[in-house]
Amino acid sequence: MNKNIKAHDTDVIILCGGEGRRLQSVVGDRPKPLAELNNRPFLDILIEHISNFGFRRFILCSGYMKDKIRGYYQSKSSSLAFIFSEEDKPLGTAGAIKNAQSYIQSDPFLVANADSFCDINLNEFINFYVENNAKYLICLAKACDSDSFGSVKIDAAGRILEFKEKNKPGSCDFVNAGIYLLAKDILKIIPEMRKVSIEHEIFPGIINDNLMGYRTNQSLLDIGTPENYEKAKLIFRK
Repeated sequence: MNKNIKAHDTDVIILCGGEGRRLQSVVGDRPKPLAELNNRPFLDILIEHISNFGFRRFILCSGYMKDKIRGYYQSKSSSLAFIFSEEDKPLGTAGAIKNAQSYIQSDPFLVANADSFCDINLNEFINFYVENNAKYLICLAKACDSDSFGSVKIDAAGRILEFKEKNKPGSCDFVNAGIYLLAKDILKIIPEMRKVSIEHEIFPGIINDNLMGYRTNQSLLDIGTPENYEKAKLIFRK
């Protein structure tokens, strides 16, 4: 694993394979990552944010309406490289990463969910990974509705101790923000060709293997429901 990590040499996996059923009542003609915020696909906003830190190679893991994601980015004029890892059946967050294995060149590699946004400095994220000798790193955002997410318990050094499925309503805790920097050997422990959740099946099993949390005070913005989608439109308009 390379500890001299540079953003321009690091692959970015974007997980865009979900059906987004809760959002289909307002965005039914396209996959959730292409839902528009003020005339821009959300996925464009996310990729622009990540590329601003120097990342250049994006592996788009798609499933539902995958042709629309491929078509949009193949026709787009860009200095960035887009690689398409497509699944024929839902594979979950970890299964999608496993399915992209043949395209992943860097060690470690960055992963981001395509339906959420957290305005962190990704160069600082990389520096934390290196300075703390992490093997796997999860971005943790503070949320006061953590009963919707489940929370993550960490020690003073940032080592992850426990994942909690649900918390008391109204409690403020650190939650998984859906941004990861992962050593490539995580691919060895993800089963092939079945639906696997990285949050619920993989991360709890590697708590004792240098799994760390990077805490941020930046808000976590999720566009997965009609209410959150409308809220996101207002936030990005500002």
